Amino acid sequence: MSRTVRLELLGLPDTDDDELLRLVGRLRRSLADLDVAEIGSAPSSENPPTGSKGGELVATGTLIVTAASFALRQALLLADTWLKNRPLRGIRVELDGRSVELGHASAAERERLIDAFLASAGQPDAEPGRPAPEPSSQDSNSA
Repeated sequence: MSRTVRLELLGLPDTDDDELLRLVGRLRRSLADLDVAEIGSAPSSENPPTGSKGGELVATGTLIVTAASFALRQALLLADTWLKNRPLRGIRVELDGRSVELGHASAAERERLIDAFLASAGQPDAEPGRPAPEPSSQDSNSA
């Protein structure tokens, strides 16, 4: 069963759209090395400007990743590791109407957060052979 997750890069106050486009391109190339079904640009939630020609607006700094359930955890762990030493404050992950923000916490804390998020989103076998941790009582967490 494939699942689709939205990854939104959260820039620092001085991060501009060009920087987000460059960074999302790098993340896309890293994710392409995994066994994911599809990586695409995310549509913007904003309406096009009045009088503009037809077409869909794309959300800057955001990717949509579709992967089999077993590969989804790998994709999130890769995105989390990729975040290290990048000029970003985090990555917001959205799955099935739930969201979590991956930030600059310890590696063990971030891995537990990813496992709990996937388990709370109904991800079967968040990690094979390891019981899924209890999800937190909050819908969105920041690490």
